[in-house]
Order: sequence, then C-alpha cells, then structure tokens
Amino acid sequence: MIDGLNGDEGSLSGVASGSPERFGYEWQSYSEVLPEHEEQFRRWAMHLTPEEWRGKTFLDVGCGMGRNSYWPLSYDAAAGVAIDVDRRSLASARRTLAKFPNATVHAMSAYDIEYRDHFDIVFSIGVIHHLEFPERALQAMVEAAKPGGRVLIWVYGLENNRWIVYFLTPIRKAVFSRLPIGLVHHLSLYPALILWLALRLGVQRIEYFRLLRRLSFRNMRSIVFDQMLPKIANYWPRDHVARLLREAGLEDVRLAWVNQMSWSAIGTKPKERSA
Repeated sequence: MIDGLNGDEGSLSGVASGSPERFGYEWQSYSEVLPEHEEQFRRWAMHLTPEEWRGKTFLDVGCGMGRNSYWPLSYDAAAGVAIDVDRRSLASARRTLAKFPNATVHAMSAYDIEYRDHFDIVFSIGVIHHLEFPERALQAMVEAAKPGGRVLIWVYGLENNRWIVYFLTPIRKAVFSRLPIGLVHHLSLYPALILWLALRLGVQRIEYFRLLRRLSFRNMRSIVFDQMLPKIANYWPRDHVARLLREAGLEDVRLAWVNQMSWSAIGTKPKERSA
C-alpha cells in the first residue's frame, strides 16, 4: 500500500529541522535504483545480513527516494514503512516501492513518529546527522521499535573527515547552503569532474575513494551534490555515536567503521520486564 497519511505533505517540510526541501530536490533528480546502490546499502547497514531482514517489519526514517527500503523488501522483509516530509521525496519513494504490495509510504516527521513498540527494525541512513535535534529523532525511533527490536543508524564520522569539517564545511555553510538549490546542483558538476579525474589518476587514500572509483559518474555526482546541499551536517567521532545510542536507551550497542569515514551503529531496545 502506497499512500500519504498524516496531514498535508507540503506543510510537513518545516517540521523536521535541516534541509528536507533541498534533499527533496536531490531525490527528485536522482530517483533511479542502480545495482551499485545495493552494495552501498549493505555497507551502511552492515550489522544486518540479507537473511536477517527476511520476515521482519521495518521503519525507514527519512526514506528519501526509497532505495534503502527497496533492498530489505527485496530480501523478503514482511512489511516496510518509509517516512519522509518532503513531497518530492515521498513521490519518488512511492515510485521506487510501487512493486512491493507490503510497502507503505507516509508523510511523517522523524521527530513525531506515530508508532509505538511496532517494528522489528527501525533504521535511518544518512539522516540523523542532518537534523537540528538528532537525540529527539533517535528517541522517537527507539519508541517505534518493538521491545527486543533493533535500531540502526548510519552517520558521517569525524575520523578521516576533518579536512571536510575544517575546509569544506565553512564554504558549504557560507555559500552553498544559501544558494538556490538548482544552482548548487549545477555547480556540483565541477567538483565531481575533479574528483572523477583524481580517482582515475590513482587517488585512493581510503576505502571510500576506492568505492567511489567503481561508481558511475552520475552516482558519484549525486554524492558530491549531497555533500554540498545541506544546511546542517554533523561529523561525529565514534564515542559520540555510541553515546547517542546508549542515551536513547539501547543495549548491546555495536559500531562498525564504514569505508573508513563513517559509522554504522546498531542497538537493541530492552525487552519489557515483568513486574
């Protein structure tokens, strides 16, 4: 079932602090699902094998164009709910997931998730670090998980990204985050071309660059554009990510270093204790 509940989608754009309308432009422009996206997803959600999604219900928080829900559904998840706040993201997600009768797309803020003790797996890929109040969103995700269910996030790491924080983040904040999004998209072509050339000349300092070298130019440009467009982008060290999950009440917190530049983190919601 693909629908849009919970009020007017346009008005929801202002609910989640960050840049939902700017990401909506991205997911309208880059709405295809490519085979290489599966490898990206499996790295971001590396704590869960395809077999561990089978028969499970899940919630995808900040689904964008829906490709991170596409793969669990293709692994035979029992049912999936994908939520976002921008109408263009939601429209793209509905197209992406239309082939799955057990998929539902809702207009819903990460801060105001309307589920309690409901899902086997609640996850958010590349969203929490763009929010003004990440702790509030993560708490809502934990509440949406069943007791004993798992909550997974993928976020930018500070490790190996200090050059972005110190040199590129000030430019993004002062320039790109203030420009019309269409212009930012046009400008993304030029750093993407420079990066494309550098990778072909052998720049492969970390695993992430080796991954980028295998991607299509269009996919790589979408990643460059994704880095340029947000108003908020946090880069967190390992200890901070682990603390976020523990303070949200999760147990058995585990982290994995993804591509030597980001963190995939998972925890388990405590089971209800009998009185």
